[in-house]
Amino acid sequence: MNMRRITSLTALISFVLLMLTSVVLYIVPAGRVAYWSGYQLWGMSKVEWGNVHINLGVLFLISILLHIYYNWTPIVTYMKNKSKQVRVFTPEFNVSLLVTLVVFWGTLAGIPPMSSVIHLGETISEKANLTYGEPPYGHAELSPLADFAKKVDVELEIALELLQKAGIKLDSPQQPMQEIADANGLSPQAIYLTIKPQVEQSAAETMPEEALGGTGKRTLAQICEMYGLNPAEIIQGLAAKNISAQLDQQMKDIAAANGIDPHTLYAEIYQLQK
Repeated sequence: MNMRRITSLTALISFVLLMLTSVVLYIVPAGRVAYWSGYQLWGMSKVEWGNVHINLGVLFLISILLHIYYNWTPIVTYMKNKSKQVRVFTPEFNVSLLVTLVVFWGTLAGIPPMSSVIHLGETISEKANLTYGEPPYGHAELSPLADFAKKVDVELEIALELLQKAGIKLDSPQQPMQEIADANGLSPQAIYLTIKPQVEQSAAETMPEEALGGTGKRTLAQICEMYGLNPAEIIQGLAAKNISAQLDQQMKDIAAANGIDPHTLYAEIYQLQK
């Protein structure tokens, strides 16, 4: 067998699969939503996609290093000038380095089109977040049932009764939500919806006093749509508090532009809608 061919083909195959996993991780919901809702794509969870992505990246890195080893002579040739002298900073190398640095610094500086790629991914993920549903608080799936019930204002005895009626088994109230969900082939979100009182479900779209995870990346328009707020009234109310805002701005950007914390901005909006 030809090791050079094997190395090149391994690099090619791992690169193609790495691009696939990159696209998947680019569009999937945020981790808090994926873990909470039991999100899967093609039978794989976000964690599994992430693990595959990491190992494919390692395989690609190893194959590229071997590829460089087996093709060192032509690579050195690329770095020779017309006098056949090896020079690192050849015109071709300089162009390649410049393109890479432009993408690197452009991403950090938030300059289009690099920022557009990031914003597109955030928009796609945000739509997925709204589709699959946010947890009531961060890492809720890791909380024991007893603690979870207390935080969402559900009596533990009632929660246990509802779970029993639904045929959901658990070892004890101290068992984490994720373990209960896994043992019953459900998502933590499904467990929550089982124990959540019907009266609370009907009011699920009311604006919570504390911001949900990912609120900072949502635009003001999305916040208004989520909680049924009047955009014009919110804009006017914020202006009266000397907070300048546009509907298409993200919450974190509005906060930064006005020199306040995103949580403070959310609190101001919460007060306006009361």
